[in-house]
Amino acid sequence: MTKLYGKWDTEKIEVKDIGLKKYMNLNPDTPLYNQGTQSKQALGQEKINILERLVNALMRSGTGGKISGKLIRSRGGTGKKTKMYKVVEEAMDRIAEKTGKNPIEILVKAIENAAPREETTRVRYGAVMRHEPVDVSPKRRLDFALRNIGKSVARKSFKSPKTAAEALEEELIKASNNDSESFAVSQKINVERIAQSSR
Repeated sequence: MTKLYGKWDTEKIEVKDIGLKKYMNLNPDTPLYNQGTQSKQALGQEKINILERLVNALMRSGTGGKISGKLIRSRGGTGKKTKMYKVVEEAMDRIAEKTGKNPIEILVKAIENAAPREETTRVRYGAVMRHEPVDVSPKRRLDFALRNIGKSVARKSFKSPKTAAEALEEELIKASNNDSESFAVSQKINVERIAQSSR
């Protein structure tokens, strides 16, 4: 039986959010480094393993973080995919040790809790611009959650004694518990609150 990183079984993990189920690829047989082979295909992202998508979200430009104890300045994790794989593996090990649960299950719950169901779009009525609430597509919901998890790691580990792996571990555990202290969950709450006030 194939396992992610050779450690974690995904067979019993269930994605409870029906909308996200199609887009969360937990298949351990999918290579974790597909070198962009899916990027030119329509809806190719749904074939990319969720761990690879998390790694891609961590490769952010702008404020950096700590990788293996070294501060990454200005360009963040951009272009450092192999190092980011190590960061994700270390964070998953730490989550498994701390919670005693499968870290992939924690990741799935964190994404489900950080994915907004509603947001606003701007609509023009003559010369007046209004914000209208709209449902969010499942693909965009997943992108939103992963992007904010990546932002949280960059924020918490930049100019901080905390490493990127520690920041990722903390963010995923808080998000999986639907804790509003999680940056990704707080961003989702904020987006849904604005959409509700625009009704």
